[in-house]
Amino acid sequence: MNKTIIEITQRIIKRSEASRKSYLDLMHLVHKNNVNRADLACGNLAHAFAACADDEKVDLSAEVKSNLAIITAYNDMLSAHKTYEDYPPKLKAAAKKYGGVAQVASGVPAMCDGVTQGQAGMELSLFSRDVIALSTAIGMSHQMFDGGLCLGICDKIVPGMMIGALRFGNLPFVFVPGGPMESGITNDEKAQFRIDYADGKIGRAELLKAESASYHSAGTCTFYGTANSNQMLMEIMGVHLPGASFVTPGTELREKLNEYAVKRLLEITPQKENYTPLYEIISPETIVNALVGLVATGGSTNLTIHIIAIAKSAGIIVNWDDFNDVSEVVPSITKVYPNGTADINHFQASGGMGFLMKTLKDGGFLNDNVKTNMGPGLDAYFKEPFIENGEIQWRPVPENSLDENILRPVSNPFEPTGGLKVLKGNLGRSVIKISAVKPENRYVKALAVVFEDQDDVIEAFKRKELNKDVVVVVKNQGAHSIGMPELHKLTPTLSLLQFAGHKVALVTDGRMSGASGKVPAAIHLSPEAAKGGMIAKLETGDLIELDAENGTLNCLNIEEVEKRETKSSFENPSFGVGRELFNQLKTLVSESEEGASFII
Repeated sequence: MNKTIIEITQRIIKRSEASRKSYLDLMHLVHKNNVNRADLACGNLAHAFAACADDEKVDLSAEVKSNLAIITAYNDMLSAHKTYEDYPPKLKAAAKKYGGVAQVASGVPAMCDGVTQGQAGMELSLFSRDVIALSTAIGMSHQMFDGGLCLGICDKIVPGMMIGALRFGNLPFVFVPGGPMESGITNDEKAQFRIDYADGKIGRAELLKAESASYHSAGTCTFYGTANSNQMLMEIMGVHLPGASFVTPGTELREKLNEYAVKRLLEITPQKENYTPLYEIISPETIVNALVGLVATGGSTNLTIHIIAIAKSAGIIVNWDDFNDVSEVVPSITKVYPNGTADINHFQASGGMGFLMKTLKDGGFLNDNVKTNMGPGLDAYFKEPFIENGEIQWRPVPENSLDENILRPVSNPFEPTGGLKVLKGNLGRSVIKISAVKPENRYVKALAVVFEDQDDVIEAFKRKELNKDVVVVVKNQGAHSIGMPELHKLTPTLSLLQFAGHKVALVTDGRMSGASGKVPAAIHLSPEAAKGGMIAKLETGDLIELDAENGTLNCLNIEEVEKRETKSSFENPSFGVGRELFNQLKTLVSESEEGASFII
């Protein structure tokens, strides 16, 4: 293995000794003292299977067969989660076929960041992850289950489900994806329509037509944003089936994979010899594998928050330095939009997760001393699924990528280092995704123009006040102030300034989308303004230097800035679209580098 990856793994293990031991002690205690269905009072049990068929009542009361909890994020507003509409009856039928029972234990909320992007509802997005974790725990709390099937895909949903599932880590869990929609118009075309609209060259009708041609059917959005980064994460961590992440909905292969997920989960429940609890799968080595996958693919910056929160739920302490140091040695080997022009279906056709994981393992970047839902080690994940005689089989992935413009071996990377950087300096610590930023745009030194609302940035652009080299600062966007909404709405506007030849950067204590693009953006700046961060004192005219290559972010007139009193026109608390229900939680939420959570 790569020496640096070994060192990072060992320092995480050492850093996490006490918290990991506490978590494992809890899991062992829960497993030892677990209340089984046979221990429930007759009234409890009768309520739990009142709506089941007679044969299922016998099976559940006798505890002969494993009972699987289905935790579903179905709704038919999200294209990705529309696919889950008919999953429960099919998963129940598969459970019966393979000698088990399955019940829908709970539904969890599933926000669409694409719908709320730039709107007030986006302020609830990050908080929804912890609500999903709590909802998952409530579903599992009935003590009726021997394992869980998690039906989730998009941005906060998968991390929330995983955080909740890890509190029941004495049980096995399989995450069941829905797959991406088929490709629509190209991502470059979509981006150009957005830029033309921001520039006033086309109207709303033309833009809507283009957006509808891109997001056009059930399935996950096809760019490599947070949703698809989540799918990569679940597979490289071994809680998906091998090759399951990016198989399109409504296909025979998708149906067979879903059925096999149930079969496999029934094989690893506590009643079976191959019992594989989730706490054994999510280990420090597995978390490092997740970091490797993220930086090698240029995945979503949102996962710099979510991986930390997931790891913390399992007693594993990870920080941004770990992300940065992994990124320094792991090469960039994919080009999927916004890091390239291809979409996730092209990535799948080029070799997909199987090829990606195999080349990373061959290059010494993946820990193999891990457990997965398929058994010990990663060998099962170097294969791809296919159907033979009506049954699902796995075969070795191709030795070579089928399109090296999209997916490459580690021996011939697009860049020698990964797609993420940590920026450090007198303004604090922040994260930047550089995999989509051209080298010539990675250094910006310019005067700041400071805002407290993204809509004000767009209005200033329309007034032509930003037509210059500029560092756009948007403060009071953190979790403690307004919930850390994504600021992806700014991407077309800032891109136009960059295309016009200006040096442009964004600095914010908020977030960008998983589709963070070609403009350098220092995001998740910590400490945030509401917690006394230096960004709170920045004013228009301050000189900012962002150097993504060297990992620095500084105000060059910091002595003057430090003397100022903090000024803000920001008003808190928030009201409307339910935001007022979350105002008290803002006082509890941790900093970005600690997972931005109010429950862990």
